[in-house]
Amino acid sequence: MSIELIVLDVDGTMTNSHITYSENGDEIKSFNVKDGLAIASWRRLGKQVAIITGRSSKIVARRAEELRIEHFYQGVENKREVLESLLEKLELSMENVAAIGDDLNDISMLRAAKLSFVPQDASAYVDKIADVILTKRGGDGAVREMIEYLIKKEGLEKQYLALWD
Repeated sequence: MSIELIVLDVDGTMTNSHITYSENGDEIKSFNVKDGLAIASWRRLGKQVAIITGRSSKIVARRAEELRIEHFYQGVENKREVLESLLEKLELSMENVAAIGDDLNDISMLRAAKLSFVPQDASAYVDKIADVILTKRGGDGAVREMIEYLIKKEGLEKQYLALWD
């Protein structure tokens, strides 16, 4: 079975896990543009993307909208439960899922997915259950590395590159 859905945690995977507040109390996060292009490419291949994150943030909602990620869940306590509900809606199984996370609240989701990824700087506890420990840190191209790993594993390199030819 092929991977049809990638599930992304945000803080520590799509970002470097830093949360900065301005003097006015505004939250500031940085996203890696290379991750964004890979996510857009994955979607252009007819694959699906979901964000399931424990925190709630207008910035993350904006990034999800910008990347046209329609399966977006924030403020989630039980990520596996939300993932199972999404799979039912999409008529997919865990065999079709690859997920990335970096911390304790991602463990149940990572254990459930067919393939689990963690950034190089993930919690040591999460490293122990991951299928793939990436060489990139969260916010520094880890999501891109995950997607390109999947592209190669799924035999989609030709189609992936043709998107930009």
